[in-house]
Amino acid sequence: MSKNVISTGKMARLAVLVAILLILAFTPLGYLKIGLVAISFLMIPVAIGAVTVGPDGGALLGAVFGLTSFAQCFGTDAFGVALLAIQPLFTFILCMVPRILAGWLPGLLFRTLSAKISKTTAAFVAGLSAAALNTILFVTFLLVLFGQTDIVRSLGNSTLAIIGVLVTSNALIEALACTVVTGAVSRALFSLKR
Repeated sequence: MSKNVISTGKMARLAVLVAILLILAFTPLGYLKIGLVAISFLMIPVAIGAVTVGPDGGALLGAVFGLTSFAQCFGTDAFGVALLAIQPLFTFILCMVPRILAGWLPGLLFRTLSAKISKTTAAFVAGLSAAALNTILFVTFLLVLFGQTDIVRSLGNSTLAIIGVLVTSNALIEALACTVVTGAVSRALFSLKR
């Protein structure tokens, strides 16, 4: 019976986090647009799920994030539309794989760290890693899958220049927001569990 209560609790948390993720993805709440820079807050529910539900929950939420990103390639995001026109399968991989890994790996990191340090500290570290992994993996997959295309080459004349255009202050703001919110929300949820 105890196992059913735990799995029901995890399912409830996942359902709430999926709902939050969908609201963020399809309303202006999920993105802060400053000029050409768009700061995304969609990694936050993914990181919270990775910490409070586990690596599998983080991966599932990462997949939902990836699906919302892919959906935006059908008209909402100009860059995504351009990539979709070049190679639909690679665009799907680009949207999905980095987000799934950026949800799963922080869950593993949290699990490992929470055995050695406080859960709250581990949650802050996992939040930071989720945002950092999302950025690093997305840019890496973009360069591997689309690095030789005109649209990516138009961003700079070298790989370093392209990375400089893609990883701007938005990555730092996203990492800060994801770290603080993931740590704070996870700490509150840990307190409720007690």
